[in-house]
Amino acid sequence: MIVGLAPGLRGANRTGRPFTGDYTGDLLYDVLRKFGLAEGVYDTRPDDGLELRRARITNAVRCVPPENTPKPSEIATCRRFLTAEIAGMPWLHVILALGVIAHHTVLAALHLRRRLFPFAHGRLHAFPSGLLLADSYHCSRLNITTGKLSVSMFESVFVTLTRRLDAFALNRPEPV
Repeated sequence: MIVGLAPGLRGANRTGRPFTGDYTGDLLYDVLRKFGLAEGVYDTRPDDGLELRRARITNAVRCVPPENTPKPSEIATCRRFLTAEIAGMPWLHVILALGVIAHHTVLAALHLRRRLFPFAHGRLHAFPSGLLLADSYHCSRLNITTGKLSVSMFESVFVTLTRRLDAFALNRPEPV
């Protein structure tokens, strides 16, 4: 599961599919295809034929936040949706949090304390339940253009995650 921040005004809010229709989606879906987590053609519309494989995408906040930054009350209000989505996936092995807000929201949804699991790009957090939380800076145009995140930095997170997913697939029986 990949957890982003919130729908983008010109992207997901317009198209109805997370990260579709903006630069962030261009980068994310290219990386997902490169690592075998998506296949097909990606375009700026949700009916482009792209299909996710062994992946699901959601957001910490369900609605487009005013001024592109969600308020704490909006994050808290939407957390129940993320909590339910995680609970509804009993075979979930890995969550990738794109940014600090997504990271903190995942921890809150799992009833885990922030101070025990600090955010850092490329960091992995293994929980007693067996679930793994991975951190990445958000793949936004701003983070790329300012150099906070490079494509190679983003891809390195997926190298680690796909290895972990492959290990889970080898060691765990398929659900019935």
